Amino acid sequence: MEALQKDQHYTYTDYASWEDYPRCELIDGQIHLMSAPSRVHQQILGELFVQLHVFLKGKTCQVYIAPFDVRLNYDTTDDTVVQPDILVVCDMTKLENGKTCMGAPDFVIEILSPSTERHDAIRKLNLYLQAGVKEYWLVDPEHKLVATHRLIDGQYVTATYGEADEIPVMTLTGCTIKLSEVFS
Repeated sequence: MEALQKDQHYTYTDYASWEDYPRCELIDGQIHLMSAPSRVHQQILGELFVQLHVFLKGKTCQVYIAPFDVRLNYDTTDDTVVQPDILVVCDMTKLENGKTCMGAPDFVIEILSPSTERHDAIRKLNLYLQAGVKEYWLVDPEHKLVATHRLIDGQYVTATYGEADEIPVMTLTGCTIKLSEVFS
């Protein structure tokens, strides 16, 4: 593992061989190390997962939490592997290999932290847009806000919600997330 170079180009094949490597993502072939999440991050993650999991029980879509590899460009250069905090997949063919999501999930949630804010709000937003993720949420624990990005006509349309709001999930008809429970 010591031989990995920040300026070298890697693919999923390389990434999958790094069994003892610290948690990381691969973006355009470049390694991006990830730090452990905070306690507040984990509490928010847990509540979002529970609400989605309860809603999806008995339905065809499935929800996953990090770490779970998403190969956004598996069908071309296969050099971008991300681990969203939460992802929902409705096309089960994307999960057929049993290890990763191959292609864009339908819905992705990232919980911001000081070390990932720019990465999640700029780089990943653009990656998810290019890959065709239908809905991308950025959760801001510090300000108790959620910015939703919904794919409409090839562009993200953004809305912001506060801690007292209930957010309808566009990709999951009938699903709403209660932010009062998320931020409690």
